[in-house]
Amino acid sequence: MIHDFEDFVTWMFVIIDDIWQQIAPRYRRPGPAPTTCSDSELITVAVVSDCRSWTTETQLVQEWQRYQSLIPRLPERSRFNRRRRNLMGAINQIRQIVLTMRDVAQDAHGVIDSLPIPVVSLHVASRRSREWDAHDADVGYCASKKQYVFGYRLHLVMTLGGVILDVVLTPATGDEREVAAALLPAFPDRTILGDKGYVRAPLAEQLDTQSGVQLIALRRTNQRTPLPRALTDLIERFRQIVETVNSQLTEQFSIDETGAHSFWGLCARLYTKLTAHTLCLYLNRFLGNPNWLQIKALAFPN
Repeated sequence: MIHDFEDFVTWMFVIIDDIWQQIAPRYRRPGPAPTTCSDSELITVAVVSDCRSWTTETQLVQEWQRYQSLIPRLPERSRFNRRRRNLMGAINQIRQIVLTMRDVAQDAHGVIDSLPIPVVSLHVASRRSREWDAHDADVGYCASKKQYVFGYRLHLVMTLGGVILDVVLTPATGDEREVAAALLPAFPDRTILGDKGYVRAPLAEQLDTQSGVQLIALRRTNQRTPLPRALTDLIERFRQIVETVNSQLTEQFSIDETGAHSFWGLCARLYTKLTAHTLCLYLNRFLGNPNWLQIKALAFPN
């Protein structure tokens, strides 16, 4: 049971360390192993910090000084940041392994959507680092927020229970239908719900024929063949899951405020936030729903 923040950190560490022991040989680095803060401890710190919205290394180090009984010694800020980047593949693999522990393969339905990931404020985008240009960041319009952003779009496939199955990062102007064509074949024999941005009859036919994926997207008001009203209402109701997950990622995990100064730093932070989200959902199910309110109160204080 989780009674306080120390218990929360302990649960997180036990899960992460158990998985890390299985995958550690794949991520061996030259030189001696860390002696002051193990890799599983560092991953735990990164994940829990994102649960608490401690987004900058300065804030992270300051906050963890209060919990030296849990993590006696953290690397200094730049070294912590460098090690997290080096471990981002392992962090994402931990997320993928936790997904197998939840048996999400049994879910026959899912949702696809996207949300903006700004990397530079629009008013200073003209003075941006060439780093972002080299990795195709650009200016795109976010209809849900009714504003332009400079950066990327994070496309997510999730279950109707709000578990994120897979993600892909594209430029902010990336075509949602092209992403669906590349991403959804990995989920054969499922029905995937999408918004109006995924409407394209040839795409739906291609996915159905080649992968057995049924993509059902909301229709635009000017289309000649609208969906039945009952089906439209059903899709809109289930798509509330998208709003819930996007709200969690934005408000609780600050996914739109990564503070990254490089593309690979951005990727490391996104992997960490997504892994934190998945682990919290796993704890919710593992410990039972009544404990989720307590976990949320500890991990995401107001």
